[in-house]
Amino acid sequence: MQNTSRTIVVLGTGGTIAGTAADAADNVGYTAAQLGVESLVKAVPALAGLPLECEQVAQADSKDMGFAIWRSLALRVAHHLARDDVAGVVVTHGTDTLEETAYFLQRVLAPTKPVAMTAAMRPATSLNADGPQNLLDAVTVAGTSGAQGVVVVVAGAVHAAVDVRKAHTYRLDAFTSGDAGVLGVVEEGRTTAWRAWPQGEALGLQWLPVEDDAWPQVEIVTSHAGASGALVRAACEIGVQGLVVAATGNGTVHAALEAALLEAQDQGVTVWRSSRCGNGRVIGRADDVLPSAGELTPVKARVELILQLLTPC
Repeated sequence: MQNTSRTIVVLGTGGTIAGTAADAADNVGYTAAQLGVESLVKAVPALAGLPLECEQVAQADSKDMGFAIWRSLALRVAHHLARDDVAGVVVTHGTDTLEETAYFLQRVLAPTKPVAMTAAMRPATSLNADGPQNLLDAVTVAGTSGAQGVVVVVAGAVHAAVDVRKAHTYRLDAFTSGDAGVLGVVEEGRTTAWRAWPQGEALGLQWLPVEDDAWPQVEIVTSHAGASGALVRAACEIGVQGLVVAATGNGTVHAALEAALLEAQDQGVTVWRSSRCGNGRVIGRADDVLPSAGELTPVKARVELILQLLTPC
């Protein structure tokens, strides 16, 4: 059931959903983050008359997403969720780093109200733009009674923040939840959840630095044929605090790369193993010399490691 009596706040951050192209037939050669969030809402007739508030938090191509926007967005989401008159929050975002921002917000906020993030694979000027329907669906989820946590709503599917990942470069249904499967769907204005909404304990916002250079530096390296430890050693020289290795298969790492990662670990750098495979998790063993990141993809493992380095034990 959708709650239409309480306010839903729509926060804009840019992305393809707000992008424009000179040619309506061009779904590739566009410029992201051109339209304001109020324009996006006005372009969806079905949203007219609903108790919506719009706020532009940022205007960025999500490939350029950074810590400052993350912090500002988390603060604004928390502010609005704390209001008694707000049922939920919608966040418009680019697809490139959507999964990272979603995971970050879930970990720091673990909201008991819904935060429905949405995006588009085609710009707003496209002949068949997907943004308007995605935005309408996200508002539907944000107003769903009993919903909570950070989710991603695209192409009619609802994905939990911990599971979602972009799996296709171009298709409208570019996102998947891997082995976990989608949390639910939006069909004709109704949300159906097939499993529990995201829960968890919020890490809080007090640990988030104001300045970008105060955030821990965590980088991702990839294991592949002929891999060496050169990039790892270079990262250590510039003072990296954490490393995530996108390993092959079930967390296997090229011997030369592993040697360098072990050196880094001995120097105090935190090292985690994820997998470069699109699905599955790294199953840890008691004799592992490099810890497993479990089910986290490399980019989400990086976010988690950053947060763990930020927050005291």
